[in-house]
Amino acid sequence: MATREERATSFGAIAAEYDRLRPSPPEAAVDWLLPEHCQVAVDVGAGTGLLARTLARKVTQVIAVEPDERMAAVLRARSPGVRVVAGRGEAIPLPDATADSVFVSSAWHWMDPDLAVPEIARVLRDGGRFGVIWTGRDREVGWIREVGRLSTPRTAGPDGRAEEPRRSRHREVMLPEPGPFHHVETESFAFTRTMAKNAIVDMLATYSGVITASPQDRAAGLARARAALEERFPGAAEIDVPMRAWCWLADRVARDAPCDE
Repeated sequence: MATREERATSFGAIAAEYDRLRPSPPEAAVDWLLPEHCQVAVDVGAGTGLLARTLARKVTQVIAVEPDERMAAVLRARSPGVRVVAGRGEAIPLPDATADSVFVSSAWHWMDPDLAVPEIARVLRDGGRFGVIWTGRDREVGWIREVGRLSTPRTAGPDGRAEEPRRSRHREVMLPEPGPFHHVETESFAFTRTMAKNAIVDMLATYSGVITASPQDRAAGLARARAALEERFPGAAEIDVPMRAWCWLADRVARDAPCDE
C-alpha cells in the first residue's frame, strides 16, 4: 500500500487529467468564502488552479502556492493572470500580513495543521479570512458512494483477504485554543455536473488511492465502477452527477488583540 507521502504527491503524474476532470468550486461557494473588499487572495496547495481561476475572476491579485512543479506547470498554462510560486501550507513564501484571504482547496488533509495554521495566520492581515473548501462528488448520495467504493482498489489485509482502506474524515479543520482565528462558520453548496460515463470513470482515476494502486488493481476497480454505472444508467450517454462544495471559514484575530478573544 502507498505511503501517505506517496499519495500526497501522486497527483502530478496525472496533472492535465486532474485539471480536466475534477470539478471547479461553484461560484456561490467562493462568493460565500470571500471577505468584503478582498484585494489579495492566496490559494495554498493550489494544484492545477481550479480554485485560483475562480478567484481570479473576483479578486485583483491571486497568488497560487503549489509544491509540485508538474501541477504548477498546468496551473501556469491554464490560469493567466495568476501569480504562481513554489511552496506549501507549512512554508508559504510570502511576507507577513500580505493577504486579505488565504484559501486551501481540497488539500487541507495533506497538510500539518500544527505548522500550517500559524503560517497562514502569519501571511494574513489582521481580520483576514482563512477558508477551506472541499469540492467533489456528493457521497451522501447512495449511488455516488457505491460507485466510489467499487472503484477503490482493495488491498490485502493481515489475514490475506481483500479489504478496502478506511476513508479518513478529510473535512475537518482543527484550530489551537486560544489561537489566531475566530468567527468560525461552515456551509455547503450542492450542484450538478453533467458527465459522460467514461468521464466519470476517468475522474475516479484521479484520486490518490487509485493513482498509486498497481495497474492490475487500478484496472479492476475502475472496471467495477464502470459496470455499476452501466447497470444503474443503461444506455445513458450522459449522467447528472450530484456534487457538493463543503466550506469552512474563520477570520484572523488582530495581532494586538487579547489572546483570549
